[in-house]
Amino acid sequence: MAEAEAAESQKGFFKKHWEGYKEFWCERFSFLNNYSRFIKREKPLPSWTDSDVEEFIASDPIHGPVLKTAREAVKYGAVGSVVGAVTTAGWAWKYSRSLHGAGLSFAAGAVFGWTFGQEIANHHLQLYRLNTVAAQTKFLEWWQKKVEGH
Repeated sequence: MAEAEAAESQKGFFKKHWEGYKEFWCERFSFLNNYSRFIKREKPLPSWTDSDVEEFIASDPIHGPVLKTAREAVKYGAVGSVVGAVTTAGWAWKYSRSLHGAGLSFAAGAVFGWTFGQEIANHHLQLYRLNTVAAQTKFLEWWQKKVEGH
């Protein structure tokens, strides 16, 4: 006990705070551990096609529909991104005639539009009721087994 306290007191101010900061964010992003076994591989998984995803959706009655709904939500984000980018860049160009301003507005509008589109998808498709991380993990497990021939 005394050794642990002595070691703790010898750590610097910044090191103590960095460890707390790191622990805080590791806890917030712990869901990324679900994907680490697929990302941190010696040999990466090959790319899959839409037909592979459709095959999984048809083969898994529990996680397939959830994955299909999550894929539909991407369309909402893409539409929101296009609408946001074009409208904000249009307004910036109309009122400032600044090319760099319109370009920055285009980029920011795309990001904000994507976020807004995902929020609409979240409510319209009721994504908050679904465990999309589990569905994506099950797909990656299925894909790994299929590729490796298990």
